[in-house]
Amino acid sequence: MIVVGADGSAAARDAVERAADDAFRMRVPLRVVHAVDRSPYQIHKFPAPWLPDMLTGEARRILREAADVARERQPSIEVTTQIVEGLPVPVLRDQDNGATEIVLGCRGLGGFAGALLGSVSTQVAGHVRCPVVVIRGERRPVRGEIVVGVDDSPECEPALAYAFEQARLRGATLRVLHAWQLPVQVSGAGYDLDEVRAAQYRLVSDRVRVFAGDYPEVKVLEEAPSAHPVDALTAASDQADLLVVGSHGRGGLKAALLGSVSRGVLHHARCPVAVIRSA
Repeated sequence: MIVVGADGSAAARDAVERAADDAFRMRVPLRVVHAVDRSPYQIHKFPAPWLPDMLTGEARRILREAADVARERQPSIEVTTQIVEGLPVPVLRDQDNGATEIVLGCRGLGGFAGALLGSVSTQVAGHVRCPVVVIRGERRPVRGEIVVGVDDSPECEPALAYAFEQARLRGATLRVLHAWQLPVQVSGAGYDLDEVRAAQYRLVSDRVRVFAGDYPEVKVLEEAPSAHPVDALTAASDQADLLVVGSHGRGGLKAALLGSVSRGVLHHARCPVAVIRSA
């Protein structure tokens, strides 16, 4: 099941459409969720008995319109809606149980999308087990390419697996990108740059080899530019339909913070971003 947050904004509408497309490709149901946060209005000295009905009525309208958007986009998918009382982050964390992925818009009227690039994206992507897809950038023609960032740690493997599967489902080319930089203090200090570059390309090839046998139909492009990862991934996102990055998700306090690369990409990418937490 794919879960998408809806708050009535244009960004949330984009998220619903993208989530409907994913549900169709992955052949899973779609659940549209709206969080009703009553806390700003719960002032004991000034009770408002009419408020619950007003907030609930607005939530129903938002969900009804979002469900119509999803069904219009993909008539064959199963769509359900759910109103949940609470703050967006806890609501979304609770949706993680059984979800294939969670889809969110990057800007909105409040609720899910309004605070996304503040606390919501980092806390959701840092804690939930399933992929979190953040819809960024303007609507563009389909490019037919998925980009995934890899490094020399095993934590990047779930992101690479997700990217291969998305490329297969979409019939897209997969660009596997490993950006690297020599430490400033050793830059040019007797290093054979050709040898360093060859080692970085081998790293990419070794990563790809783990999955390529299971996806013979996916065309793979391997790149290992000497650049900052955020700069390289952001540039690659300009020609991509989806950018996939990993999140270590170590738990505890650290889980509330994405790595600097994931956080930077969320802010600057020009296409939707999927954040994949490692086990």
